[in-house]
Amino acid sequence: MIETLEHLAICAPNWVGDLAMATPVLEAAVAAPHVERTTILVRKHLAPLLADGPLAPHLRAHSAREEAAVLRELAPDAALLLSNSFGSAWRAWKAGVKWRFGSALSGRRWFLTHAVVPPSRDGRRAPIPTAHLLRDVAGLAGITLDSIHPRLYVRDELRERNRATLRELGVDIERGYVVCCPGAAFGAAKLWPADRFAAALDRIHDELGFQAVVSGGPGEEPLIGAVSAASRRGAISLGKTERNLETLKALVADARLLVVGDSGPRWVAAAFDVPCVTIMGPNIPELTATSLELAEVVRIDLECSPCMERVCPLGHHRCMQGIPVESVVDAAKRVLARAGACA
Repeated sequence: MIETLEHLAICAPNWVGDLAMATPVLEAAVAAPHVERTTILVRKHLAPLLADGPLAPHLRAHSAREEAAVLRELAPDAALLLSNSFGSAWRAWKAGVKWRFGSALSGRRWFLTHAVVPPSRDGRRAPIPTAHLLRDVAGLAGITLDSIHPRLYVRDELRERNRATLRELGVDIERGYVVCCPGAAFGAAKLWPADRFAAALDRIHDELGFQAVVSGGPGEEPLIGAVSAASRRGAISLGKTERNLETLKALVADARLLVVGDSGPRWVAAAFDVPCVTIMGPNIPELTATSLELAEVVRIDLECSPCMERVCPLGHHRCMQGIPVESVVDAAKRVLARAGACA
């Protein structure tokens, strides 16, 4: 057991959802009494996700090409690798970091001094929740967690600015709104059809009274517009407004509900305890089977699913095309009922 770490560098995950899931580990590391100093290395475009909270003073934003140089500059005595990539372990080893903690995935075991070996089944990795794996990796460095529930923060000024933007677009904040994020950075295989999203939002409007607001990341303007255009109830498009991870936090934090594909905003909702319905196709559900108190995953079982492919290898995309609107609306009613019971 390593009793004291003078300087722990944490290489944060490189996906929005994984980074949100890592926040319990990051906060525990910053507060750990045996860690004298903590630096969180995070990609520049993801750093705003961790703004406005206790992690902000510990962030070191960098580009993908800069990580090795940053590690050499910092010269920490230990690196906690929360990314499972081969490159993150290789860079920590190349930088001469004495202690290197991480998962034994991606063929990188020999670059680690301490490793978690995920369980296997019939020679293949058994699916365990990402949040559990992050917790176990943290344990290698003596960092223990009271909870694996994610937590994010957003400053009041940003929330007020977001509310003003929504009011200008005709959203009744007091009545409540539902956010829809139909995109998926992973690839086309995770996309539910735009007209299905629109139909689900219209049903939620008619049956629950919540106006729909459609948002997404940079480059997703056509998809945002397609969902809004297909809506009979006038779902509001945010395609022409400022959209980044900070505005996403403010938007989701004030929402009554999030309807989303299997993508990062799902974990923003979890962090703010906002009810969420996730429409999942090719992914393995066990990998994200945490923080489900106010969330439901809607999917269908097929012989070819989950395949974890970015584009349907069979060309029919049935794992997403086969999900009916009614299933999504029913799930929305259930998570909202649970939220009301917890209020």
